[in-house]
Amino acid sequence: MEELWFVVSPQNPFKDKKTLLKDHNRLDMVQLAIKNYPKMRASNVEFSLPVPSYTIDTLTYLKEKYTDFSFSLIMGEDNLGSLHKWKNYELLLENYQIIVYPRISEEEKKGDYLKHENIHQINAPIIELSATEIRNMIKEGKNVRPMLPPEVFDYLDGSSFYK
Repeated sequence: MEELWFVVSPQNPFKDKKTLLKDHNRLDMVQLAIKNYPKMRASNVEFSLPVPSYTIDTLTYLKEKYTDFSFSLIMGEDNLGSLHKWKNYELLLENYQIIVYPRISEEEKKGDYLKHENIHQINAPIIELSATEIRNMIKEGKNVRPMLPPEVFDYLDGSSFYK
């Protein structure tokens, strides 16, 4: 059975921890967003791993713990430009299928990664919306209801997050 796991990271090495909500709040929102999708799973696996969280370490851990599973990575196309900065990115490219969702990004920053045999760009509509934009809109008091699952909107609306 194929599943899509959303791994909530306590500390992305490229982000300032002070700008993030508490780990459990972000996990709660993921669980709310996917609760009606049985083939999707919210994962807190990185909560027990060393921080900052490196994708290669998480995938290695998952591969060892779930030996019957095969793991791939899904990323936005805009991340390809910085892939060379990821810890052991060569091992990611060598050992995992990387599924790339199209995003608007600068062509020259993607390098030749899209030509790599383990990188697969999917054909999907480009959605010009990011989590940063949604957080900024909440801070500005704008209506984000149409951009979020209703349960996540209610969760955020009943809080002071991002305000």
